[in-house]
Amino acid sequence: MNWIANSLNRKFILGTTSGLAFSSLVFLLLYIPLYESELEGARADTANQVNNLLQVSLENAMLKRDLPGLSEMVKKLGAQEGIVTVFITNPAGEIRFSSREGDFGKQLDNPYRATRLTTQFTRGEGGLEVLRSINPVHNKPACKECHGPAEKNPINGILYVDYDALPLRTKVRNTTLMLMSAGALIVILNLIGGWWFIHSNILRPVKHLTHASEEMIKGNLQARVAMQGSDELSKLGGTFDLMADRLREKLFELEEQKGFLQALVDAIPDGIRIIDDDFRIVLVNKAYREQHKLPDHGEVGAPCYGITHNATKPCPPTLTSCPVHEILQIKKPIKVVHQHYRTDLSTFEVEIFAAPMEITQGGREKTLVVESIRDLAKAVKYSQEQKLSELGRLATGVAHEIHNPLASVKLALDATKNTVDADADCPDSISQHLELIDEEINTCIKITGKLLKLGSPPPENLELVDINNALHETLSLLKWQAEQNNISIEEIYKEKLLRTLASDSEIRMVALNLAQNAFHAMPEGGILTVTSHSDGKKIVIQFTDTGAGIRAKDLPYIFDPFFSRRADDVKGTGLGLSISIAIIEKYGGAIKVESEFSVGSVFTVELPDAGQELEVNL
Repeated sequence: MNWIANSLNRKFILGTTSGLAFSSLVFLLLYIPLYESELEGARADTANQVNNLLQVSLENAMLKRDLPGLSEMVKKLGAQEGIVTVFITNPAGEIRFSSREGDFGKQLDNPYRATRLTTQFTRGEGGLEVLRSINPVHNKPACKECHGPAEKNPINGILYVDYDALPLRTKVRNTTLMLMSAGALIVILNLIGGWWFIHSNILRPVKHLTHASEEMIKGNLQARVAMQGSDELSKLGGTFDLMADRLREKLFELEEQKGFLQALVDAIPDGIRIIDDDFRIVLVNKAYREQHKLPDHGEVGAPCYGITHNATKPCPPTLTSCPVHEILQIKKPIKVVHQHYRTDLSTFEVEIFAAPMEITQGGREKTLVVESIRDLAKAVKYSQEQKLSELGRLATGVAHEIHNPLASVKLALDATKNTVDADADCPDSISQHLELIDEEINTCIKITGKLLKLGSPPPENLELVDINNALHETLSLLKWQAEQNNISIEEIYKEKLLRTLASDSEIRMVALNLAQNAFHAMPEGGILTVTSHSDGKKIVIQFTDTGAGIRAKDLPYIFDPFFSRRADDVKGTGLGLSISIAIIEKYGGAIKVESEFSVGSVFTVELPDAGQELEVNL
């Protein structure tokens, strides 16, 4: 604001000063000739009076032929203050009388030819500037005796009076300076008054307007001018405040709409990002940032290929199916599968649904690309949760349809046994048969209990899981399937009690998946050996089969979602191992695999040993 005020002040002062100087110059140029003309006129009047006096004296002296008296009169006149020289010439320009010695008889270079009084500035003897008054002495009838008739000789002589021009010039200069000083004083007073008026009525309101504008540029939407008055600038200030109020309302509306849009896309579980035709990211949602481990709002404006593909330029369309490139060409939705990078340079598989979005921006039509990015690992998790939910519903149905009737049968059987035992005449074989029936019913009840544990949903909090018990009960559910496929299951548990913090139902699901994968690898039968032990820090569980093994080229992909290569030529879902490794890694563990084609495979599961951790903490 200060530079604006200084600029206006400077312009005002400079303009006014320039105007003053120009006006003074014009005034001076106009005044000096006018004043000189007035002086010349005044001197001419004076000279005319003197000339009239001299002319009368001259005529009188000439009539009396008193030439010495005339000469004395010229000398006395020349001795007057302010007069430099007085001389009289004949019509031919020869000096006949002069107040200065030695001028008698001199011939003027330019004799005067006019017949009227003339006054002018000129240079006299020695280059001195003088105001010369020239007055012709006309011929009269009384003079015709010496000068002839007036018709032939109208002029008897010419009277020259030279006045000193320096006093005149000094008077002109002093008068001019006085007038200029008075004018300058008036202009300066007007300048000060004008500056005060401009500062009070223009600069100060403009300063308030500028300050309020700067505050609004900085983001202070509360800034206002609040000027009082009814002049034009006050009305401008009021208009500015009204504009600021409307602008604030509109900005709040835009922020609310922007917040609503961001909340809307953040509510979508899949990753969402919008990309412009320059491969720049325009908008992302919360799920996208979580997928790629990005900070809040750090990715907007960044190139899409730099974040998700760790590249420095767009992906070659001949090598990669780029959604942006494809949609800009065909203007239709597409679906692709890519491998994306996270900020820690780890990778994950994604499925992308991309579609064009037509907008008008900057007065031209633009095509943006909207990508819906689904983490395939999340899809596996959803599939796992759905599968567990289905198993839970199945187990609940089994509990209601089998477990409860079996419990009723067991109660009836217990009553029958009591009656039989009380009857001494009842054969022992009947009691034995009833005992056998009771044992089988207990076995059925235990099986339904195992199904309930396998299908129960994961708890909200971690629980201590008995690994050996979970393995044994899960494998017992597969005994009939193993017998049908000529597979022998061997269980070797080196420690009696192994516990980890996890979900019992999910550990059973991992055991079920690994055991069934082993069964699929042994379509002609074989041996599945399941062992468990602790190495002091981790629980190590191994599933060893004597099946077909895994080809070396397939080994890196067996944990990828939807990858399936079963030895029994049955097309599987390809989710069993993906579900298993997701569960184990969730609880801080890992799954490793060693395999030799046509010999067999060993899947090793490692989990934190909760028993060892409890001992360390104690």
